[in-house]
Amino acid sequence: MLRRWKISDAPSLQKNADDRRVSAMLLDRFPYPYTIEDAQYFINIKIDEEPITNFAIDIDGEVVGVISVDMRADIYSKTPLLGYWISPAHCGNGIVTQAVELITNYAFTHLNIICIQANTLGNNPASMRVLEKAGFIKQGVLPKSVIKDGEILDEHLYILHPL
Repeated sequence: MLRRWKISDAPSLQKNADDRRVSAMLLDRFPYPYTIEDAQYFINIKIDEEPITNFAIDIDGEVVGVISVDMRADIYSKTPLLGYWISPAHCGNGIVTQAVELITNYAFTHLNIICIQANTLGNNPASMRVLEKAGFIKQGVLPKSVIKDGEILDEHLYILHPL
């Protein structure tokens, strides 16, 4: 289930986010180690968000991941950037693909947008498969254009337009 944030989500968010395998595939702004203070700060800035664009991925009352469509400015004002992560304990079960489908349907229905963009690191083929299964089309690869943990990587660019 995708749902709004609650203050009480902090412990499960912290537990599932505090995994090097999670932060290794995300932007450097995602901290590791991921502390309870990080979880509380994040929830506090998202809890009253309107319109809601950032959701907890909830399995049986536990936050096991996060998914969002980050609204941007300037020429990207109608092109949000999709972002997500899930605890490695829940990878490979189709949960993220389902979450991507849910949030993209929500975004096209409730937000004034023209498309959704997603970027993945070149060393994350699982995320590429998720996007492709959810209908995203690869637009290209920017070779050796980003650096993560000291490794120079390709960035893969994906787009989804409404049906």
